[in-house]
Amino acid sequence: MLRGFGIIGNCSFSALVKDGSVEWMCWPRPDSSFVFGSLLDREQGGAFAIEGVDATEVRQDYVENTNVLRTVFSGPSGVFEVYDFAPRFFLYDRFFKPPMLVRVVRPLSGEPRAVVRCRPVYDYGLLEPTSWAASNHVEYRGFPAPVRLTTNVPLAYVEDERPFLVERDRHLVLTWGQPLEAGLEETAERFLERTLDYWRRWVKETRIPRDYQAEVIRSALVLKLHQYEDTGALLAATTTSLPEHPGSGRNWDYRYCWLRDAYFTLDALERLGHSDEMERFLEYLRNLAEENEGVLQPAYRLNGSPEAPERELDHLEGFRGEQPVRVGNQAFEHVQNDVYGEMVLAISRLFLDQRFVGSVPPRTALDTVEGLVSQIDARLDEPDAGPWEFRERTRLHTFTVLMHWAGARRAVEVAEALGAEELAERARDVERRAAELLERQCWDDEVGALTQVAGEPQLDAVNLLAVHVGYFGDDETRAASHVDAIREALAVDGGHGLLRRYATRDDFGHMEAAFLVCTFWLVEALAIIGRTDEARELFEHLLSLSNGLGLYSEDILPETLEQSGNFPQTYSHVGLINAAFRLSRRWD
Repeated sequence: MLRGFGIIGNCSFSALVKDGSVEWMCWPRPDSSFVFGSLLDREQGGAFAIEGVDATEVRQDYVENTNVLRTVFSGPSGVFEVYDFAPRFFLYDRFFKPPMLVRVVRPLSGEPRAVVRCRPVYDYGLLEPTSWAASNHVEYRGFPAPVRLTTNVPLAYVEDERPFLVERDRHLVLTWGQPLEAGLEETAERFLERTLDYWRRWVKETRIPRDYQAEVIRSALVLKLHQYEDTGALLAATTTSLPEHPGSGRNWDYRYCWLRDAYFTLDALERLGHSDEMERFLEYLRNLAEENEGVLQPAYRLNGSPEAPERELDHLEGFRGEQPVRVGNQAFEHVQNDVYGEMVLAISRLFLDQRFVGSVPPRTALDTVEGLVSQIDARLDEPDAGPWEFRERTRLHTFTVLMHWAGARRAVEVAEALGAEELAERARDVERRAAELLERQCWDDEVGALTQVAGEPQLDAVNLLAVHVGYFGDDETRAASHVDAIREALAVDGGHGLLRRYATRDDFGHMEAAFLVCTFWLVEALAIIGRTDEARELFEHLLSLSNGLGLYSEDILPETLEQSGNFPQTYSHVGLINAAFRLSRRWD
């Protein structure tokens, strides 16, 4: 369902492009209204498409090691290409990342003809702006900020959506706020070259495994695009309301910063050798903690706002007619206590890695970790909504207790490194109590695994992470039993390994789709317990399910092996990166 979609962006905004059409783009931030949203409604979603008049073949790929898309239109009259990108490069000692979409059209052979359709909208399609043409641009009125298309395509052709010959290079620059005042052609070409150079340099600075390099590089580039650099927040996904599986009603808005997802993303970026994101995220986290005396929500807006009321947009058709279309997310109102342990894990590298000495004042480090440990201590056995955000009831979720244990254990290391023995002792006590809780209430001898909820027998794929964080230690028998029990209970493809999150009925019925990151977690768990051949076979099956551009959404439909759910999903790409590192041969 999402085959052929590519993502471009510059850590300020992102867009999804397919076959020359901008199917999704929100401005000025990724959690703002869409300007182009045909992904959710062909009529009310606006349009920004470049089409070949008689094209019989459209090929789209990335310029290697970049977030620049190249689309080639071929037909009887000729061939032309389109480069789509959002400018990003270093300028005046900082990153230049304007709300600007640049499209460069080049003829390759023959006399091809193209059509440009540009109809931006706002307020999720309720606002259709007026427009007027000046000498070299079209101005769109009615937005919160000026929106302008500057181009050397004849404006009459743009306004009337008439075909024109692509006899020379054409440039289209769409801006929000500050318009392009410099020379169009020279600026667009210079921005293209500098953006290509930026991404290639970023990839060169990325640590990659010996095997699966192309897949890891593409996933790394995707993760980087989900950083909202201005505040340090990290998005869970680019889109809203793409259903987990058809007819499910599980259509959620993921354009926010889930602290849990941010931890996993930061962990993967650190493995890739990128730490700037961690430092920026620490600033974001400290601002959140300061606002509510250390109490954290599961999710926040990109500007740190704690509010994103969930509402349904009845006027939009929905992706392939799937209803409802939602903006906002009720998860902001949940209690999900695993976030405290995850935040210790997310930022601990800054305090334990010698390379960051001096970047975070010791008092700041202690205050931050002390606050998180205090929250873990106070909430150790408190029921919550769990990692999958159950809406109707709270229970003591095993994964939450597992993250209490892992966070407290890491806090001991941080406290010892900072010479804070009192904090270290308190964290040891919390770690011990969390382990006792896991053994006494969450491990089920009959099932042979940690269960989803304390005192209940059902299983949850998220608890595969107990193997990843070392909970079972050297007990290989229990670790293997735990992995096998989860795999058998949650497989949706006849036991081969595509896993759903859980099998029990929830607020919306039963889960039908395979949640991609769960299967990547299984790959890594199998590798950890020594079953590398099984892990590699499953991993290579997952690689075959990419959307053709190396991108992954949230879910896989087991009947068709099509991708489904919000896209691209950071969880999925984090899972791919970690599994690839786990399975790869060592460089030495």
